[in-house]
Amino acid sequence: MGIVKVHDKSFETYLTEEMIQARVKEIGQSIAEDYKGRKPLFIVILNGSFMFAADLFKHLDVEAEICFIKLASYKGMKSTGKVVTSIGLDEDLFGKDVIILEDIVDTGKTLHNFLPKLLHQQPKSLRIAALLHKPEATEFKLTLDYVGFSIPNKFVVGYGLDYDGLGRNLKEIYQLV
Repeated sequence: MGIVKVHDKSFETYLTEEMIQARVKEIGQSIAEDYKGRKPLFIVILNGSFMFAADLFKHLDVEAEICFIKLASYKGMKSTGKVVTSIGLDEDLFGKDVIILEDIVDTGKTLHNFLPKLLHQQPKSLRIAALLHKPEATEFKLTLDYVGFSIPNKFVVGYGLDYDGLGRNLKEIYQLV
């Protein structure tokens, strides 16, 4: 187990690069199977989901579109309780198969606030793929259709996830020591 320091905190390896890549490949294959003959639109929630999205797209054997939206609710290691949209959605979702890509679902507040806006546009279908899910922290009822890993309610960084802006570039996922 490796230890990294991000800002003033120490983190230990929780999910290795190999574990992450194998699971992302499995999710990509499941989505490709479920959407064979269709052309889903992926909505990637920035900033944290960019690595997950890039690696997932390498394993999709279907035509697919992608767009990005920036939603944020974290400051430091805690949720602010407010979801802020700083880059909006400019795609028409009417009649499309939509898959949201999220790096981590903990309380579920971000998606809980965002989903009604998407459903208002009347997509044909709407599914959620999350790399990480913290079931112990979830406060809002959500259906996660594809989940990479269920993890304990510990703060994590790496593979797109950050602590005050740093740590996103780490190839593995680390948890707070």
